[in-house]
Amino acid sequence: MKNSKYLVLALAAVACAVVLGRAYTYKYRVQDTVVVTGLGETEFTSDLIVWSGALTAEAQNVAAGYAQIEASKKKVQDYLASKGVPAEAVVFEFVNVEKQYASVYQDGKWAGNRFSGYELRQRFTVESKEVEKVETVSREISSLIAQGVSIEAYAPNYYYTKLDDVKLGLIETASADARTRAEKIAANAGTKIGRVASARMGVFQITGANSNEEFSAGGSFNTTSRQKKARITMRIEYRVK
Repeated sequence: MKNSKYLVLALAAVACAVVLGRAYTYKYRVQDTVVVTGLGETEFTSDLIVWSGALTAEAQNVAAGYAQIEASKKKVQDYLASKGVPAEAVVFEFVNVEKQYASVYQDGKWAGNRFSGYELRQRFTVESKEVEKVETVSREISSLIAQGVSIEAYAPNYYYTKLDDVKLGLIETASADARTRAEKIAANAGTKIGRVASARMGVFQITGANSNEEFSAGGSFNTTSRQKKARITMRIEYRVK
Protein backbone atom coordinates (compact mmCIF):
# COMPACT_ATOMS: atom_id res chain seq x y z
CA MET A 1 0.00 0.00 0.00
CA LYS A 2 2.80 2.39 0.91
CA ASN A 3 4.59 1.65 -2.36
CA SER A 4 1.46 2.52 -4.33
CA LYS A 5 1.09 5.75 -2.40
CA TYR A 6 4.69 6.73 -3.11
CA LEU A 7 4.22 5.87 -6.79
CA VAL A 8 1.21 8.16 -7.06
CA LEU A 9 3.13 10.99 -5.39
CA ALA A 10 6.07 10.48 -7.71
CA LEU A 11 3.86 10.56 -10.81
CA ALA A 12 2.18 13.73 -9.55
CA ALA A 13 5.56 15.38 -9.03
CA VAL A 14 6.65 14.48 -12.55
CA ALA A 15 3.41 15.85 -14.01
CA CYS A 16 3.87 19.13 -12.12
CA ALA A 17 7.43 19.42 -13.39
CA VAL A 18 6.30 18.88 -16.98
CA VAL A 19 3.56 21.52 -16.68
CA LEU A 20 5.91 24.04 -15.09
CA GLY A 21 8.55 23.33 -17.70
CA ARG A 22 6.15 23.90 -20.56
CA ALA A 23 4.88 27.10 -18.97
CA TYR A 24 8.43 28.37 -18.62
CA THR A 25 9.25 27.42 -22.22
CA TYR A 26 6.10 29.19 -23.46
CA LYS A 27 6.93 32.29 -21.47
CA TYR A 28 10.49 32.25 -22.79
CA ARG A 29 9.33 31.91 -26.37
CA VAL A 30 6.83 34.74 -25.99
CA GLN A 31 9.58 37.00 -24.75
CA ASP A 32 11.93 35.75 -27.47
CA THR A 33 10.21 37.74 -30.25
CA VAL A 34 9.84 41.38 -31.22
CA VAL A 35 6.72 42.77 -32.93
CA VAL A 36 6.93 45.92 -35.06
CA THR A 37 4.69 47.80 -37.48
CA GLY A 38 6.20 49.13 -40.70
CA LEU A 39 4.70 51.89 -42.81
CA GLY A 40 4.66 52.38 -46.57
CA GLU A 41 3.35 55.57 -48.19
CA THR A 42 3.44 57.05 -51.67
CA GLU A 43 1.72 59.78 -53.68
CA PHE A 44 0.55 59.41 -57.27
CA THR A 45 -1.56 61.10 -59.92
CA SER A 46 -4.78 59.55 -61.23
CA ASP A 47 -4.61 58.35 -64.83
CA LEU A 48 -8.33 57.77 -65.43
CA ILE A 49 -11.27 60.17 -65.14
CA VAL A 50 -14.96 59.27 -65.07
CA TRP A 51 -17.28 62.23 -65.43
CA SER A 52 -21.08 62.20 -65.58
CA GLY A 53 -23.89 64.58 -66.38
CA ALA A 54 -27.59 64.51 -67.12
CA LEU A 55 -29.86 66.08 -69.72
CA THR A 56 -33.34 67.07 -68.56
CA ALA A 57 -36.55 68.22 -70.21
CA GLU A 58 -40.11 69.03 -69.11
CA ALA A 59 -43.09 68.77 -71.44
CA GLN A 60 -46.82 68.12 -71.51
CA ASN A 61 -46.34 64.98 -73.58
CA VAL A 62 -43.56 62.41 -73.86
CA ALA A 63 -42.90 62.97 -77.57
CA ALA A 64 -42.20 66.66 -77.08
CA GLY A 65 -39.94 65.97 -74.11
CA TYR A 66 -38.05 63.30 -76.02
CA ALA A 67 -37.49 65.72 -78.90
CA GLN A 68 -35.96 68.21 -76.45
CA ILE A 69 -33.66 65.50 -75.05
CA GLU A 70 -32.53 64.48 -78.53
CA ALA A 71 -31.77 68.09 -79.47
CA SER A 72 -29.74 68.58 -76.27
CA LYS A 73 -27.93 65.28 -76.82
CA LYS A 74 -26.86 66.37 -80.30
CA LYS A 75 -25.46 69.64 -78.94
CA VAL A 76 -23.55 67.80 -76.20
CA GLN A 77 -22.09 65.33 -78.71
CA ASP A 78 -21.00 68.14 -81.00
CA TYR A 79 -19.49 70.06 -78.09
CA LEU A 80 -17.51 67.08 -76.80
CA ALA A 81 -16.26 66.30 -80.32
CA SER A 82 -15.13 69.91 -80.74
CA LYS A 83 -13.09 69.54 -77.54
CA GLY A 84 -11.36 66.40 -78.78
CA VAL A 85 -13.36 63.85 -76.77
CA PRO A 86 -13.93 60.79 -78.99
CA ALA A 87 -17.48 59.45 -79.38
CA GLU A 88 -16.47 56.02 -78.04
CA ALA A 89 -15.54 57.61 -74.70
CA VAL A 90 -19.13 58.84 -74.19
CA VAL A 91 -22.03 56.61 -73.13
CA PHE A 92 -25.63 57.86 -73.07
CA GLU A 93 -28.01 55.85 -70.90
CA PHE A 94 -31.73 55.27 -71.52
CA VAL A 95 -34.18 58.16 -71.20
CA ASN A 96 -36.06 58.01 -67.92
CA VAL A 97 -39.62 59.40 -67.94
CA GLU A 98 -41.57 60.40 -64.83
CA LYS A 99 -45.03 61.90 -64.48
CA GLN A 100 -45.17 65.14 -62.55
CA TYR A 101 -47.99 66.29 -60.28
CA ALA A 102 -48.86 69.61 -58.67
CA SER A 103 -50.71 69.99 -55.39
CA VAL A 104 -54.21 71.45 -55.59
CA TYR A 105 -55.71 73.49 -52.76
CA GLN A 106 -59.30 74.62 -52.15
CA ASP A 107 -60.16 77.13 -49.44
CA GLY A 108 -56.62 76.82 -48.14
CA LYS A 109 -56.85 73.03 -47.78
CA TRP A 110 -55.07 70.40 -49.80
CA ALA A 111 -57.51 68.81 -52.25
CA GLY A 112 -55.21 66.38 -54.06
CA ASN A 113 -52.75 66.28 -56.94
CA ARG A 114 -53.14 67.31 -60.58
CA PHE A 115 -51.07 65.94 -63.45
CA SER A 116 -48.75 68.71 -64.66
CA GLY A 117 -46.65 67.04 -67.32
CA TYR A 118 -43.60 64.82 -67.80
CA GLU A 119 -39.99 65.12 -66.74
CA LEU A 120 -37.41 63.31 -68.86
CA ARG A 121 -33.82 62.65 -67.84
CA GLN A 122 -30.92 61.08 -69.72
CA ARG A 123 -27.64 60.48 -67.96
CA PHE A 124 -24.33 60.34 -69.83
CA THR A 125 -20.83 59.30 -68.76
CA VAL A 126 -17.41 60.14 -70.14
CA GLU A 127 -14.54 57.77 -69.29
CA SER A 128 -11.06 58.66 -70.49
CA LYS A 129 -7.36 58.55 -69.71
CA GLU A 130 -7.06 62.11 -71.01
CA VAL A 131 -7.66 63.43 -67.51
CA GLU A 132 -6.71 67.05 -68.14
CA LYS A 133 -8.91 67.36 -71.22
CA VAL A 134 -12.04 65.86 -69.68
CA GLU A 135 -11.51 67.76 -66.45
CA THR A 136 -11.57 71.02 -68.43
CA VAL A 137 -14.67 69.95 -70.34
CA SER A 138 -16.48 69.13 -67.09
CA ARG A 139 -15.94 72.70 -65.93
CA GLU A 140 -16.93 74.35 -69.20
CA ILE A 141 -19.91 72.22 -70.27
CA SER A 142 -22.31 74.61 -68.54
CA SER A 143 -21.72 77.02 -71.44
CA LEU A 144 -24.28 74.92 -73.35
CA ILE A 145 -27.02 76.34 -71.13
CA ALA A 146 -26.86 79.49 -73.29
CA GLN A 147 -27.79 77.27 -76.25
CA GLY A 148 -30.95 76.07 -74.54
CA VAL A 149 -29.51 72.82 -73.17
CA SER A 150 -30.89 71.84 -69.77
CA ILE A 151 -27.92 70.03 -68.31
CA GLU A 152 -26.64 68.94 -64.90
CA ALA A 153 -22.90 68.34 -64.56
CA TYR A 154 -21.47 66.35 -61.66
CA ALA A 155 -17.99 66.40 -60.14
CA PRO A 156 -15.55 63.99 -61.85
CA ASN A 157 -14.24 60.84 -60.19
CA TYR A 158 -10.56 59.97 -60.47
CA TYR A 159 -8.98 56.51 -60.55
CA TYR A 160 -5.60 54.87 -61.06
CA THR A 161 -5.30 51.84 -63.31
CA LYS A 162 -2.09 50.44 -61.76
CA LEU A 163 -3.17 50.10 -58.14
CA ASP A 164 -1.88 46.54 -57.90
CA ASP A 165 1.65 47.78 -58.65
CA VAL A 166 1.27 50.52 -56.03
CA LYS A 167 0.05 48.02 -53.45
CA LEU A 168 2.92 45.59 -54.06
CA GLY A 169 5.44 48.42 -53.83
CA LEU A 170 3.95 49.60 -50.55
CA ILE A 171 4.05 46.10 -49.06
CA GLU A 172 7.76 45.94 -49.90
CA THR A 173 8.38 49.40 -48.44
CA ALA A 174 6.39 48.69 -45.26
CA SER A 175 8.17 45.36 -44.77
CA ALA A 176 11.58 47.00 -45.13
CA ASP A 177 10.53 49.72 -42.68
CA ALA A 178 9.38 47.08 -40.19
CA ARG A 179 12.73 45.25 -40.42
CA THR A 180 14.65 48.48 -39.86
CA ARG A 181 12.59 49.18 -36.74
CA ALA A 182 13.06 45.63 -35.47
CA GLU A 183 16.82 45.77 -36.01
CA LYS A 184 17.08 49.01 -34.02
CA ILE A 185 15.06 47.54 -31.16
CA ALA A 186 17.17 44.39 -31.14
CA ALA A 187 20.42 46.36 -31.30
CA ASN A 188 19.37 48.44 -28.28
CA ALA A 189 18.70 45.19 -26.43
CA GLY A 190 22.11 43.77 -27.40
CA THR A 191 20.78 41.07 -29.68
CA LYS A 192 19.79 40.44 -33.32
CA ILE A 193 16.60 39.56 -35.12
CA GLY A 194 16.13 36.24 -36.84
CA ARG A 195 13.49 34.80 -39.12
CA VAL A 196 9.94 36.11 -39.44
CA ALA A 197 7.52 34.36 -37.09
CA SER A 198 4.36 35.98 -38.49
CA ALA A 199 3.30 38.84 -40.74
CA ARG A 200 0.00 40.59 -41.21
CA MET A 201 -0.88 43.29 -43.73
CA GLY A 202 -2.92 46.28 -42.62
CA VAL A 203 -5.79 47.90 -44.50
CA PHE A 204 -5.01 49.57 -47.83
CA GLN A 205 -5.87 53.27 -47.57
CA ILE A 206 -6.17 55.76 -50.45
CA THR A 207 -6.85 59.38 -49.56
CA GLY A 208 -6.49 62.71 -51.29
CA ALA A 209 -2.96 64.08 -51.20
CA ASN A 210 -2.50 66.94 -48.71
CA SER A 211 -5.96 66.29 -47.24
CA ASN A 212 -7.25 65.68 -43.74
CA GLU A 213 -9.25 62.60 -44.62
CA GLU A 214 -9.64 60.07 -41.85
CA PHE A 215 -8.68 56.45 -42.33
CA SER A 216 -11.41 53.83 -42.31
CA ALA A 217 -11.29 50.48 -40.53
CA GLY A 218 -12.44 48.87 -43.75
CA GLY A 219 -10.07 50.90 -45.94
CA SER A 220 -10.44 54.27 -47.66
CA PHE A 221 -10.76 54.66 -51.42
CA ASN A 222 -10.78 58.31 -52.45
CA THR A 223 -12.22 59.03 -55.91
CA THR A 224 -12.74 62.80 -55.63
CA SER A 225 -9.08 63.90 -55.69
CA ARG A 226 -6.86 63.77 -58.73
CA GLN A 227 -3.73 63.71 -56.57
CA LYS A 228 -3.81 60.77 -54.18
CA LYS A 229 -1.83 59.21 -51.37
CA ALA A 230 -1.71 55.47 -50.71
CA ARG A 231 -0.78 53.99 -47.34
CA ILE A 232 -0.35 50.50 -45.97
CA THR A 233 1.10 48.96 -42.81
CA MET A 234 2.77 45.62 -42.13
CA ARG A 235 2.73 44.07 -38.64
CA ILE A 236 5.64 41.65 -38.49
CA GLU A 237 6.84 39.45 -35.65
CA TYR A 238 10.54 38.49 -35.69
CA ARG A 239 12.34 35.80 -33.73
CA VAL A 240 15.25 37.10 -31.68
CA LYS A 241 18.57 35.29 -31.93
